[in-house]
Amino acid sequence: MKPGAGLDSESLDLILKSLHDFAVDQLPDKVLLDLDAANEFPLEIVRELCGPDIGIQLLFVPEEYNGMGGDAFDVYRVCECMARIDLGIATGVLATFLGSDPILAGGTEAQKARWLTPIADDGILMAYCATEPEAGSDLAAMRSTAKRVEKDGEVVGYTLNGSKQWISNGGVADVFTVLASAPGGPSWFVVEKGAEGFSHGRHEDKHGIRASNTTPLSLEDVYVDADRLVGGVEGQGLVQAQLVFGYTRLMVAAFGLGGGWSALDRAIEYSKGRIQAGAPLSEKQGYTHKLIVPNVVRLEAGRAYIEHVAERLSAGEEGLNTEGAIAKYLASEAGNLAADASIQALGGYGYSREYMVEKIKRDVRITTIYEGTSEIMEMTISRDRWQSHLKTRGQHYHDEARSLEALHAEQPTVGADVAALALHALAEALERVRVGRMTRHQHILFRIGELIALAEGASCLARRAARARQGTLPEKSDRRFSPEAFAAISRVCAKETAARIAGDSLKWVAGTGDTDVTALVTALRINEIYGAQAGLVADMDEIADAVYHRARAAAGTP
Repeated sequence: MKPGAGLDSESLDLILKSLHDFAVDQLPDKVLLDLDAANEFPLEIVRELCGPDIGIQLLFVPEEYNGMGGDAFDVYRVCECMARIDLGIATGVLATFLGSDPILAGGTEAQKARWLTPIADDGILMAYCATEPEAGSDLAAMRSTAKRVEKDGEVVGYTLNGSKQWISNGGVADVFTVLASAPGGPSWFVVEKGAEGFSHGRHEDKHGIRASNTTPLSLEDVYVDADRLVGGVEGQGLVQAQLVFGYTRLMVAAFGLGGGWSALDRAIEYSKGRIQAGAPLSEKQGYTHKLIVPNVVRLEAGRAYIEHVAERLSAGEEGLNTEGAIAKYLASEAGNLAADASIQALGGYGYSREYMVEKIKRDVRITTIYEGTSEIMEMTISRDRWQSHLKTRGQHYHDEARSLEALHAEQPTVGADVAALALHALAEALERVRVGRMTRHQHILFRIGELIALAEGASCLARRAARARQGTLPEKSDRRFSPEAFAAISRVCAKETAARIAGDSLKWVAGTGDTDVTALVTALRINEIYGAQAGLVADMDEIADAVYHRARAAAGTP
């Protein structure tokens, strides 16, 4: 789903620059650290971001409701930028658009005009109220209810009762979209701040994103008129929620990407001036090849998949729930690992609350939890792609691998051949899982989801690297790395992904059933995969040179 037709690259660059300049002026590290220590939501700053000078909210609102109508690509770039500044504040802004999504996806035209226009014109804040104390992420298990109120045989309103938990902007929003079970099924309702019987609890004392406002909500006989039923028809709530998952999970993926890069950039800068044994850490493989380079690779694989999904959404495709799940899984896990490595990279300084990487690590952790945990993403991915495997009689990933082999013939430097080996191995592993009926083990389903995400990430990265070399990347793509450096990033990702899929497939298939291990090793083409690791360290050297702007990367020498 996309909110609009999209901005031109100049307009997007202007927004990104405005955000950067605002952060430099209003949100230096000391302010962010103080907000974190005080567990304080900076309401005035968020309202300023949504005010006339910045107007960040306009990006998310379609033009017909007085917004700018940014597309999914614009939203990804802005969400990454906001996360680089502060994930807590970014969450406060994101919450409004999560709250408005049920209306955008399923509201009547009158409801869209009534509730989306004030976001653009007045910068009102919204909250998305689905999660409950007992149900967690299982929306179908919610207990909140909506009882019809009738007059002369006509439904004139609803009485809402129930509790909601972990609601971003719960204590500060002006308008709330609330999911409750009506007689016709789960449905979204619009509730305004101050409604009788509607209250919020104390601001949660959270591990991270402490600059965001998170509260429980209570609804005790809260009355709303019938025109507050989103879409005007009961029972559409879960469908309306599903419609936006591809889009909202893309936003959280961008948060993981931005948070991870924010931490890693600090580790990179630190290593330039930190002298150990007569040389800066930036010149030592023990530092760069463990703490920096692998995280660059994971983050950029996440970016490649984010841009893949953003392009498709911006072109008008709907749904893409599984693709959104893969983007979120890759980027949020990569961001979390990058932030953790950045603490290690700074040593004792990284572990101190006086330095930002400790805070960023606590903040970015939430991206693996909210808008669907990593485990839910694994299950979503495995269930959907498992059906693709069955419908194609085991050929789904073999076909994708053959496509990568064709790409390798055209662009032999981006690692597409090794990514193809990873996909062939994945297809063989999935077929043995089918034959052995191993999906009866829930853990195997989860591990399948992880390997599928890694394989598709490597495939997507190879294609993006090829487009970079061809000069056909989308105009609004990130261009931090040269095409040559990006090809090295793709080669490392392909090699590491192939080795991971080979090793894990052997482990889990052999560890679940009665398997001929020798035959399995042959089917997975493990010898080819490990033979393809040739040049791995040299590729990592090239990435390190690119990260630190050393001569070889600048000269573009492979």
